Amino acid sequence: MKKSLLACALLAATVVAPVQADTLLGAYVGAQAWNMGVEGGFSNEGSSLTDFTFDDKTNGSFYVALEHPVPIIPNIKISRTMLDTTGITTLATSFEFNDILYDATTNLNTEFEMTATDFILYYEILDNDLVSIDVGINGKYVDGTILVSEATGNRMTSEDFSGVIPMGYAKIELGLPFTGLGLYAEGSFLAIDDNTASDFQAAVTYSFVETLALDMTLQAGYRAMTIELEDVDNLYSNLEFSGVFVGLEFDF
Repeated sequence: MKKSLLACALLAATVVAPVQADTLLGAYVGAQAWNMGVEGGFSNEGSSLTDFTFDDKTNGSFYVALEHPVPIIPNIKISRTMLDTTGITTLATSFEFNDILYDATTNLNTEFEMTATDFILYYEILDNDLVSIDVGINGKYVDGTILVSEATGNRMTSEDFSGVIPMGYAKIELGLPFTGLGLYAEGSFLAIDDNTASDFQAAVTYSFVETLALDMTLQAGYRAMTIELEDVDNLYSNLEFSGVFVGLEFDF
């Protein structure tokens, strides 16, 4: 009798364990295509900030997150976004960059390459089918290169830069029961002295696959990122990246 009870218990544990594991640990990954427009400019220390003309580009963003039920340990999300663009600008005034002076009316080619990697630690303070709210902190690591060159001529110069921007983080999700539709708004923000940075996005979502093992959700929304920084590796910037995006998320 005892052996039969033990065998039944082991069988029940074998069947139930995978279901419990799914409820104890969750993961989701996603990718977005962002049709990004860029406005603003940059300079070195001691030079006036110059606005440049940039082309609209479609860049990619990827993220992965791990969630668990342990109260005191935060969940983690890592996101990486490419912010690459080019442009041609006719200078209205003279512009000095890395000790090279470009005169007014000069046509400058500009290549801007940057990646932003977000390391987010957050807590779920509310989580149900109707409303989900996350709050936490974000360390946004920016790393890039700016290259300027004369459209006609041999003079060119570049500037590498990198740094970590500490930011607050929050996200809210709203679900519409029995429809598969939802809404979310997510953002990070910093304002310290003359440094201001923000990264906000909002989207409509549609969950078209819902199973015990996997959910798949489409996203369509708008994202805006601003980086206004004083002296990051001798670079001063006032840049805004904004535009619509579409995405796909897998929830395991």
